Amino acid sequence: MLLYIHIPFCDSKCHYCSFNSYVELFSYKQKYIKALKKQLIFELEKHQPVIETVFIGGGTPSTIDPKEYESIIAIVQPYLQNKNCQITIEANPNSASDKWLWQIYNIGINRISFGVQSFDDEKLKFLGRNHSKEQAIKAIEKANQVGFEHINCDIIYDTKCDTKELLLNDIQIVSGLKVDHLSCYSLTLEEGTKFFNQKNVRVEDENMAKYLFDLLAHYGFTQYEISNFAKSDQAKSQHNLGYWEYKEYLGIGSGAVGYINKQRYYPAKDIFLYMKNPLEYELIEPISKEDERLEKLFLGLRSEVGVKLELLSSKGRERVKELEQNNKVSIQNQTIYNKEFLLADELSLYLDI
Repeated sequence: MLLYIHIPFCDSKCHYCSFNSYVELFSYKQKYIKALKKQLIFELEKHQPVIETVFIGGGTPSTIDPKEYESIIAIVQPYLQNKNCQITIEANPNSASDKWLWQIYNIGINRISFGVQSFDDEKLKFLGRNHSKEQAIKAIEKANQVGFEHINCDIIYDTKCDTKELLLNDIQIVSGLKVDHLSCYSLTLEEGTKFFNQKNVRVEDENMAKYLFDLLAHYGFTQYEISNFAKSDQAKSQHNLGYWEYKEYLGIGSGAVGYINKQRYYPAKDIFLYMKNPLEYELIEPISKEDERLEKLFLGLRSEVGVKLELLSSKGRERVKELEQNNKVSIQNQTIYNKEFLLADELSLYLDI
């Protein structure tokens, strides 16, 4: 089983961000963490899981004192599969101080993911980021110095700022750092964000995406999901792989999501409701066999996990043969593997008959 922990506090709200996060509620940090620990203990004692991976996301987890994480890790420790479990924490370059990084590493968190988005200062301003290129480079270098072997950077593309030269510069900079994983996301315009309904913000260009993906391959980053690239198998996000493999997961915190026993559950998204009663779910959603089949099809074609042939109808299997002949997919051990992740959504629709 996987464990996700959500920290909803942020220094500022980026123009594209639709995640459950707050910039003016820092005085509630301790109360929130207390509620989070209550839910965590309850869920662990209830399910008695073997935890394979832990991911602390947000929001901005680097706004929280490492002492709080020390107590959280202590609660989780007895349930970990082994001492080498991948434990990831997200951080922003401006709030991940040298001291914070050192303390985080020394309590057993062994992978860090920086919300860099770009190494171009103008693009960072456009996105509403509150760090600079130099801050990002310094934070990554320091994370490596304190001992982090596995470091991820988030990169956003498909913005009006992007050119081949800008993307090349970003990848050249990151390749000069000891970063072994990149998560590259196309800009999406979500309702409730500053960018929503703005014109000329997003420029979707499949050729630019293809250029970026080829560039990453040239610099040693292998694509194993539509948005994720790693320099080795050890560098891959084991937590995200678990989602794509349809493993069960605990979702702890306001706005988190859990999936257990064919049910998806949602703790209260409103932070005040959550702090009042962290054990009360906002929604419990049953997942039918058809829901599961469709989600496995969608997730499998977006990633190296692949899709079992048994999930398709006889007509769908006939179409797979056609796609194989056209070199769009390969078939091994009764599993379909997508050769072009950019076509994942189209292939899902094409095979779901």
